[in-house]
Amino acid sequence: MAAEIVNPRSESFSTSSQDEETFDPVFALHRGGKMAVQATVPVRDRDDLSLAYTPGVAKVCSAIAEKPELVHDYTWKSQVVAVVTDGTAVLGLGDIGPEASLPVMEGKAILFKQFGGVDAVPIALATTDTDEIIETVVRLAPSFGGVNLEDISAPRCFEIERRLQEQLDIPVFHDDQHGTAVVTLAALRNAATLTGRSLGQLRAVISGAGAAGVAIAKILVEAGIGDVAVCDRKGIVSSDREDLTEIKREVASYTNKAGLTGSLEQAMSGADVFIGVSGGTVPEPAVASMAEGSFIFAMANPNPEIHPTIAAKYAAVVATGRSDFPNQINNVLAFPGIFAGALQVRASRITEGMKLAAAEALAAVVAGELSADCVIPSPFDERVAPAVTAAVAAAARAEGVARR
Repeated sequence: MAAEIVNPRSESFSTSSQDEETFDPVFALHRGGKMAVQATVPVRDRDDLSLAYTPGVAKVCSAIAEKPELVHDYTWKSQVVAVVTDGTAVLGLGDIGPEASLPVMEGKAILFKQFGGVDAVPIALATTDTDEIIETVVRLAPSFGGVNLEDISAPRCFEIERRLQEQLDIPVFHDDQHGTAVVTLAALRNAATLTGRSLGQLRAVISGAGAAGVAIAKILVEAGIGDVAVCDRKGIVSSDREDLTEIKREVASYTNKAGLTGSLEQAMSGADVFIGVSGGTVPEPAVASMAEGSFIFAMANPNPEIHPTIAAKYAAVVATGRSDFPNQINNVLAFPGIFAGALQVRASRITEGMKLAAAEALAAVVAGELSADCVIPSPFDERVAPAVTAAVAAAARAEGVARR
């Protein structure tokens, strides 16, 4: 069904004043923004006003002042997430600034609502300074039950997330890292099951050592992958390289058990899994050099590192980040349910165990329907959010970070 446009268009953008061929439905949909604030209680008369605002509201404020934890019961805090960006790594557009990032942040917010029942507020910051971003989010935190960091460039995103997790007692989640990692792991689990293998039998190669690549490598190791090598522009991230950043040195410490060196193409020779989160194009001979029955997850948008028509010639399972091919690795499968589960139990943070539980639950949704074209659910599968929400809430309780 086509999206219903509920926001009014100005006279300057009416279809009657434009040539039909130049009318762009994308701009029409975005005119006026894609979201709005809506009251959950009525204000119909003087009695309603006296309850919702003064003098009645003072009673609630006083109660919260005496017992701060009541803020979760009597305000929106426990049901709303701040979607925070500085506009430095927006989709495939790069550093386009906070204003230009807002359409994406609004889109993220409506996905939170539609797929997880979670309210979210876009917050685009006019700073790229790490300390200023952290200070700003910390000051905003009393209004929110969680923080979703979005489209902040690496390597700053790693430090920002870590320091916010240390300073705040609410979940902080960088979706570009962990949402991608959770969905990738879920799809890989099912691909392995489909072909009669376990994660421990697989050797993976990740093209891209940014936020997503690092998080995918970490979650694959925690899930028991046989081995994984991460590659950046200069080749395999290995401990013998002297040009590594602090983050990449850490990655080298827990990946590449085989001690591989050289280029991405060399790493792909005999590999069972290719995971692309970098862009660029992988030469077909490198694809052909992979192990028989391989998996190719080429997730760059809009142009996958390996086009699905090429990948299908060699791989048993092919996935992309696009919606017009089977097996879309889409973060919307993860972040709404992860936050819904964390907020449900008022978790103080999102742990590695909660992420692993989310991946397992997501994989289980289609475990009885597996095929080469179905190793991950559709974003519109109504089973996804409830399954992930329940799994994350249970994991939070098990790990001792739930507060109810």
